[in-house]
Amino acid sequence: MSDTQPHKRIIIGKVATKSGDKSVTVLVERRVIHPKYRKIVKRFKRYIVHDENNSVKVGDVIEAIECKPLSKRKAFTLHKVVSVGVEL
Repeated sequence: MSDTQPHKRIIIGKVATKSGDKSVTVLVERRVIHPKYRKIVKRFKRYIVHDENNSVKVGDVIEAIECKPLSKRKAFTLHKVVSVGVEL
């Protein structure tokens, strides 16, 4: 067996809501070229991320790493906080 671990997706996004105990909703933005108009447009997707210590706040930019499914929609865990945001 090799010592390398299987590739796990890493997402970077802004915390949109605190969606329960040990869970946050992260809004991930990606930029794509529109197929017809050839203009760069933004696409957004929300992910549920597991936050074991309830350490992040709304507005923080975080990095999450893929893990085994923890619930129906939660399959990412908090890896690190990239920058601390301002909670409104």
